[in-house]
Amino acid sequence: MATKKMNRRQRIHMRIRNVVKGTDIRPRLAVYRSSKEIYAQLIDDVNGTTLGTATSLSKNGEAMVGTKIERAFQVGKIIAEVAKEVGVEAVSFDRGGYLYHGRIKSLADGAREAGLKF
Repeated sequence: MATKKMNRRQRIHMRIRNVVKGTDIRPRLAVYRSSKEIYAQLIDDVNGTTLGTATSLSKNGEAMVGTKIERAFQVGKIIAEVAKEVGVEAVSFDRGGYLYHGRIKSLADGAREAGLKF
């Protein structure tokens, strides 16, 4: 059953998605935050493809260490490296209806530090 908080986030996310679109030149950096982990995807909405992903679950088979904010920062760096491998320098940031605060901000800062432009 959807809670009031979940419904609010879905409304905000739909409002964001009406504006933020991803192309092959400038894909959408979509972020999903669960209670323990954080996930990021580079999505080309025109062709309907995912160009790359990063998650805090594991990195090359080994688990990430640190607080959730530190792991989100590491995921931001990883997704920036994936973007460079694919040939992407700039993205449209889709925060997924979450507030730009805490783990979401940390992920964005990590991606910017690794050279990704928003």
